[in-house]
Formats: sequence, C-alpha cells, structure tokens
Amino acid sequence: MNKTLEKLTQPLNKAKASFKQKIRDKAISRAETRIILAGKKPEDFNEDELEVIVKEEEDKLKQQLKEKGLMAAAVVLGLGWFH
Repeated sequence: MNKTLEKLTQPLNKAKASFKQKIRDKAISRAETRIILAGKKPEDFNEDELEVIVKEEEDKLKQQLKEKGLMAAAVVLGLGWFH
C-alpha cells in the first residue's frame, strides 16, 4: 500500500518541484532586472540582500498567479465584474 502511494505521489512531487524551480528562476531574472534598473550591479549586494530581493520577487509572482487563478475561477463559474 505504501509503495502504491509513493508511485502515485512521485509525479506530483516532481511537478511541484519543477514548478517551484521555474518560479525561482523567474524571480532571479526579475531581481537582476530590478537591480540593473536601480543602477547597480549584483556584486554591490551581499548574499543576504540578494536573497531578500529574490524572495520579494518570488512573493510577487506567487501573488500574481493567485490573482489570475481567482479570476479564471470566476470566469469558469460565470461570475463577472463587468456587468
């Protein structure tokens, strides 16, 4: 029974890890852009400061995904804000 459960959850865990990595990669890219737009270089920041910037970008991405998900759910349910 336990092996069956592992076989069922393994693809989900793999997909979840892949999704998290894609979010992280996008957040790093956004953080680099943000740093450049501020007229600085990544080398101007220590590791902790860079991690904070990347975390902020991850949080923004996750919030945007949640908002889009809620809007999609509203459309599917036929709830409209544009009446």
